[in-house]
Amino acid sequence: MKLNVGAPESYVNMLKNGVIRHDTPAASLPAHVYLHVEQTRLRLSDNIFCDDDQRLLRKFSWMILKSDSYFAPALFLTPMYEKELARMFPQREAVFHHLGRYLFHPTDRVWGIVRRYYEAYLARVDEKIGFQIRIFPEKPVKFENMYDQLTRCIREQRLLPELGDPASPAMNATGHDGKVKAVLIASLYSGYYDKIRGLYYESPTKTGEIVAVYQPSHEEKQEYASNEHNQKALAEIYLLSYCDKIAMSAWSTFGYVAYGFAGVKPWILLRPDWNKEVSDVACVRSTSVEPCLHSPPILGCRAKKEVDVARVKPYVRHCEDVGFGLKLFDS
Repeated sequence: MKLNVGAPESYVNMLKNGVIRHDTPAASLPAHVYLHVEQTRLRLSDNIFCDDDQRLLRKFSWMILKSDSYFAPALFLTPMYEKELARMFPQREAVFHHLGRYLFHPTDRVWGIVRRYYEAYLARVDEKIGFQIRIFPEKPVKFENMYDQLTRCIREQRLLPELGDPASPAMNATGHDGKVKAVLIASLYSGYYDKIRGLYYESPTKTGEIVAVYQPSHEEKQEYASNEHNQKALAEIYLLSYCDKIAMSAWSTFGYVAYGFAGVKPWILLRPDWNKEVSDVACVRSTSVEPCLHSPPILGCRAKKEVDVARVKPYVRHCEDVGFGLKLFDS
């Protein structure tokens, strides 16, 4: 049985084809229903996050769900679940943090990669700073521009110590002497690692701190069908989640999961406007530790009304990196 957006077992298709109706009794329903919650399909005219749809869906004995999105914010916008979810998650911006830690169970191989790398390079440092860089094909950014944006963010937010004069004698600053900061870089490309490592290899810091730079892998391209590639990616998500500070690429679900696991508010490296090659603002601090839902559902449901939920719901805001997206936060 191949299930995709066009499958006849799809909930939306069964509604459209008259196989089921919102008032169909449970005894007359098929044994199972397929729910296709793909990012590009969240804004459906027959909105699956409306009360009528949820009442019908709960009548099915079995549900098969396929999704590429973190759609918890959409459930919080469903009126019939609002009160119960408020009781379950009094801290709304901790929803993914708790769910992720309870529900993600990496294989022994993935945990082995995480444990060995952490103990070898990260366990004994004073502070860990993670940089996650993702370049998207629909809006590619040149390496030089992305690197300049990252270093601007580092300087403006003081994420790393300032560099001293490489020709000066060894620093002997007080207060920070001997402290070690580890920089963990997660990227398909090695260039960011090479450049940042070179900076702190060739020059001392003004504070006397030591900055060590690491990158677990650089695959050069994403191999969607490779299980080994995906295992490495998950391992690096967990390694990033152990960082005290995180700066990440806008729109990146890889980064969302990492900072959500960590429970820290990241700095987001904003995308340039579509007509520009360089972002005017290097990075902004996230208002929440929740991931962004890129394609929120229509709140108006059967009325087919577009409603800006960020204006009417006190616990959702538009995302810093995706203007039309939504994220949960503690009001």
